[in-house]
Amino acid sequence: MDRTLTLLGIESSCDDTAAAVVRLTPGQTPEILSSEVLGQTDLHAAFGGVVPEIAARAHAERLDGCVEDALAKAGVTLDALDGIAVTAGPGLIGGVLSGVMLARGLAAARDLPLMAVNHLAGHALTPRLTDGIAFPYLMLLVSGGHCQFLLVEGVDRFRRLGGTIDDAPGEAFDKTAKLLGLPQPGGPTVEAEARLGNPKRFNFPRPLLDRPGCDLSFSGLKTALLRARDALIAKQGGITLQDRRDLCASFQSAVAEVLAIKTDRALAMVADTAPSALAVAGGVAANIVIRDMLETVSARHGVPFLAPPLLLCTDNAAMIAWAGIERLRAGIAPSADFLARPRWPLDDTAAALLGSGKKGAKA
Repeated sequence: MDRTLTLLGIESSCDDTAAAVVRLTPGQTPEILSSEVLGQTDLHAAFGGVVPEIAARAHAERLDGCVEDALAKAGVTLDALDGIAVTAGPGLIGGVLSGVMLARGLAAARDLPLMAVNHLAGHALTPRLTDGIAFPYLMLLVSGGHCQFLLVEGVDRFRRLGGTIDDAPGEAFDKTAKLLGLPQPGGPTVEAEARLGNPKRFNFPRPLLDRPGCDLSFSGLKTALLRARDALIAKQGGITLQDRRDLCASFQSAVAEVLAIKTDRALAMVADTAPSALAVAGGVAANIVIRDMLETVSARHGVPFLAPPLLLCTDNAAMIAWAGIERLRAGIAPSADFLARPRWPLDDTAAALLGSGKKGAKA
């Protein structure tokens, strides 16, 4: 499709209500005309994590205003759009439904093509929005809800090399923060404490390094931290500020080392495909220690390292609009006849990592 495309993207899969407008003009760099993200941290702070019902209600209340703001800041109207892209899964089903229903209504009212986008595909295709890299490339998607190594072979072709068999790293960071009395979201607060701590004080496990392949596990690491905390409390009646900093630093060091070693293995697995880059996305990609270790591994393999800007690493609608543009350019037909999906593996040929149920494979 060799014409200018301007798409509205809508994202509401977890606790960020987002809308964005992205434009691609042939022969030019993609433009993010606007990107609005309304977080819900304050709404969930008292609960130590995201409450699905609260998140869904907030999306329903905020989505229309968020879309209006995105259109206004982009300086376009609905009639100027070439289509709408919306996250159709995976995610918290109440939030996903909120975005899908709004997108369907807008598309029907203006007779616009509607593209259903996998949230994970949005993350996986972000390096093409920011850096224009060619297929194939290796993507490490590392966030609060997901952790996967993906060989991105095309707009709709993803080969999963491995992933977490239990907690995602971001989830482990959040639970660590909760165990240590730190505010949410846990990633930034644990990282801040870790800067002032000793990463070698506590010898936390490096799970699954004794097994071949790229699968990961972080649940046991979280449990090891809990036991170390409880041992300190039993011995001295509580934990000091330095204890907390050392626990954070040791935990972060273990996560970073596991990710680095598994990334090294993943790069070796895809060496024969000559990947154009190692890209990382997701909120955990903002962690400086983790990012530096991944960049070192990438350099050792002679592969460029890419990490999108933080605002495009975390959940946003610009990546959804861009994924919609990619799908239209690839000739994938738009359709309003799709279901909102709480689970939606990118690579449906790979065995489920986390098991299946009535709703299908989790990952």
